[in-house]
Amino acid sequence: RSKLENLINASYTDRNYKGIFACCHCQRRTFEHVKLLVQKGADVEAKANGEFFQRHAEIGFYFGELPLSLAACTNQPDIVSFLMENPYRRADVTDRDSRGNTVLHTLVVIADNTKENTDIIAKVYDEILVQHNKLDKKVQLEEIENNDSMTPLKLAAKLGKIENHPEMLQIEPLRSLLQDKWERFALKLFLMNFLLYVVYLIIFTAVALYRKDGKPPFPIENFPLDHLRCVGEILSVFGALIFLYKTINHFCRNPPNFRVLSIDGFNDIVFFLQAALLLICVIMYGCGQEEYVGLLVLPLALAWVNLLYYLRGSKQLGMYGVMMQRMILRDLLHFLSVYCVLLFGFSAVVSAAQNLTADIQLQGGRLTTSVNKLSYSDVRFTILELFKFTIGMGDLQFTDDVQYKVYYILLISYIVLTYILLLNMLIALMSNTVERLSNQSENIWNLQRAFTILDMERSLPKPLRHKLLSRSSRMESSRNSMDTRKFFR
Repeated sequence: RSKLENLINASYTDRNYKGIFACCHCQRRTFEHVKLLVQKGADVEAKANGEFFQRHAEIGFYFGELPLSLAACTNQPDIVSFLMENPYRRADVTDRDSRGNTVLHTLVVIADNTKENTDIIAKVYDEILVQHNKLDKKVQLEEIENNDSMTPLKLAAKLGKIENHPEMLQIEPLRSLLQDKWERFALKLFLMNFLLYVVYLIIFTAVALYRKDGKPPFPIENFPLDHLRCVGEILSVFGALIFLYKTINHFCRNPPNFRVLSIDGFNDIVFFLQAALLLICVIMYGCGQEEYVGLLVLPLALAWVNLLYYLRGSKQLGMYGVMMQRMILRDLLHFLSVYCVLLFGFSAVVSAAQNLTADIQLQGGRLTTSVNKLSYSDVRFTILELFKFTIGMGDLQFTDDVQYKVYYILLISYIVLTYILLLNMLIALMSNTVERLSNQSENIWNLQRAFTILDMERSLPKPLRHKLLSRSSRMESSRNSMDTRKFFR
């Protein structure tokens, strides 16, 4: 190597910026400088692997360590094209960084789900694939796995790049493959799971309705009622253990976060709560606590709510479930956050004013037996009564004997802020959500169904899974002279 090449390829040795050299100048968007450096012998496969360029660095920039990845991540398609196809030294698109990530993996990692960023990433991603195919490479770039055995598609799914999923599900042959699996075995398994859950729900409900009164545990005396009740209790607990195992296993594979929660994590959390609360009831039942009945109603209510999970088996009902889930997690959650502040704040003020009125009446020797006055001195009772005002069922008679007129101002302010303002805002937000999600709900439903298919496929025994997936496929791929691909079923 000449002295000029040695100078061009000289790199930093500091641990933070180790490996960075002159060709990384492409981040400054100077195409002519990059072209000149490559022409003079710059190494287009050198890696900048300092701590500043690591993926999980608190302050830094991860770009895949390679000059090609850096140009792709900074949206410079002209430099990407030049590095891949130049007469001097071409960059190897299949080259990987210390984590095993190719340039496609790196693009997936830096995606942030905003529309502008997604459009840029998708454009660069497609251009790299097109140019790679023009060079007649035999390696399938999208099939390369990193050190975690992740292809770019699998990595996008793991990182929760949600915006990429609906479009990917419409790409052939993935769309046809999922539909083929749904018709071949997933639909039958889904219906079977639905029927089993309905039977479980009927048993659980019957056990809760026909429980014995008194202090548990109860002896088995009457035949056959006690025997049937005991069998129903065992089946209910056994079902809860199955739900708990499945949800914990799912959380270990895919740790819950709000982004995934808005797509498919809502039902998993509700199933987990149902199972956990029922098992707590079993412990209280075994310890002889009669309060287990008060806790039992919660898993029973959640069990009926979880029946909505099976709406995704139908397209129309599944899209309706998507909208309802989005409203709960966004519009209703925001409404409740603001409403709780107003409800508890005004309840404390009303209770304080009512206590002050009661004290003055006692000092004047005019003790009354008004139930409303004495009851409104209790914060819990006041919260319930003010909630009635929110839904238009409040009772204004208790204000007749109020001593301080500011009390009316407080009550009117509360009604205006909650009954008139917040409820109408909630209705308007929900209407806007329905309009906004009318086009997205089908894509999200397709994504939920895809998750369901993969989960059921994963739950199959290996011999049965191999038997189902080893049949001859009805999809074929061919490529014509114009480099376009067609898929036939």
